Amino acid sequence: MGFRKKLEKRRKFEFLPFIMGKRIFIFEYVSGGGFNKDEIPISLFCEGFGMLVALIKDFKSLGYEVCTLIDYRIYHLSTILPNDNRIIVKKDDNFLNHFKILVKDSDYSFIIAPDSRNVLYNLTRIVKKYNKILLSIDLEGIVIGSSKMNTYDFFKKNKLLTPKTYLIPFKKNKLDSNFIIQKFGDLKKTIIIKPEDGVGAESIFLFETKEQIENFFQDYYSKIDTKRSYILQEYIEGKDLSISLIGLQESLNNEFKNPFILTTNSQNVNIKNPKYESEYLGGYTPINNYQQITRELTEILEKVDLSSFSGYFGIDLIRSEDSKYYFIEINPRLTTSYIGIRNVLNQNPSKLILESNLGHSMPRDLKVQFTSIFRRLDLEYMKSNLGKELKVDLINHLMRLIPELVTPPISLNESNQFTCFIATKTKDLTSSNRRMQKIHQILRTLSFEIVK
Repeated sequence: MGFRKKLEKRRKFEFLPFIMGKRIFIFEYVSGGGFNKDEIPISLFCEGFGMLVALIKDFKSLGYEVCTLIDYRIYHLSTILPNDNRIIVKKDDNFLNHFKILVKDSDYSFIIAPDSRNVLYNLTRIVKKYNKILLSIDLEGIVIGSSKMNTYDFFKKNKLLTPKTYLIPFKKNKLDSNFIIQKFGDLKKTIIIKPEDGVGAESIFLFETKEQIENFFQDYYSKIDTKRSYILQEYIEGKDLSISLIGLQESLNNEFKNPFILTTNSQNVNIKNPKYESEYLGGYTPINNYQQITRELTEILEKVDLSSFSGYFGIDLIRSEDSKYYFIEINPRLTTSYIGIRNVLNQNPSKLILESNLGHSMPRDLKVQFTSIFRRLDLEYMKSNLGKELKVDLINHLMRLIPELVTPPISLNESNQFTCFIATKTKDLTSSNRRMQKIHQILRTLSFEIVK
């Protein structure tokens, strides 16, 4: 076996240190081994892997040497990643051991992980322990954003409009249904219940009537994780939006600068039925009339102390029918919107993240030039079951036909159920919608039925 082949074989099993240049470790929890002992949640994987692909491509284009971790079950997808080195996390591995190795052997670290169950906090603390340069959000911002009650208190302290929110007490190891019914009566409007440390649209339940609440508690244990805390929140009717921001490090004169809004995004969130799991399917960026809305939000945020958030983060909000902005959550991490944002700006957003780490202001010539629909598609392959080799061939074929595929159609079991993530790049929303229709047609001609 020649030297080159030996080197390639070694790369499948070990990390080879770089000789020159700046090195960044980009870690995505779901695809990087965080679930190596459990079944990978396919919808979370689809979004997470898409963010990993996007971020690696962006930092590689800046000349950085990138390393990452890959779960052993998706190693066949690693050819999509233009990273320089990777460690495979096997079933019996402790992924944290590999994580620490790459943190120590890198100059920078960027963590993409859920802020629930202290996952993001604990991983970030490891980076801080080794005194490495952290490009994702620091601990103080994670503490605020990873707790719905902390976020609610933060919004109230800064005099922002936000829905009334209550921590639901437990009674006999169950959420106190009497408390929920009482608050529902006091508010006299639709309510939602969700985990106090939840991520995105995870496990959000909406209730419009007292009867729906009572029916929900008849099948309580199949819906509620008894090891987690939950909140009750009044439901605000309106347009689901998010803003993607770059927060700046402390400047030379020891004054904090206001965060900079990159884009304002529309979100496709389904929480309408208490019988089914809520879900986040994606969105598009920028929204219609984004210049005016961005100006209005910038004016509001100028009065808010967001100095705990440096680098990229997101804020979820509702624009009500009377054009008021209700602030819902702070996401102290890279958000799925990034996959679309990188397609619409005239500059590399990863460069802006690096600039923010140095305390530099955002460039004045930053512009939104395109439109991107970014969304997950759940698919069913209508022919006979595919073998592993055929699946790889089909994926490669689809990537050539549909360059907008960020995460290719993937099935992590033997079924014909697939999921993928797509991000368009066109001149306007009408063109993006047309392109999405064309993508649907291509998938159907290759025997994929679009489930949702």
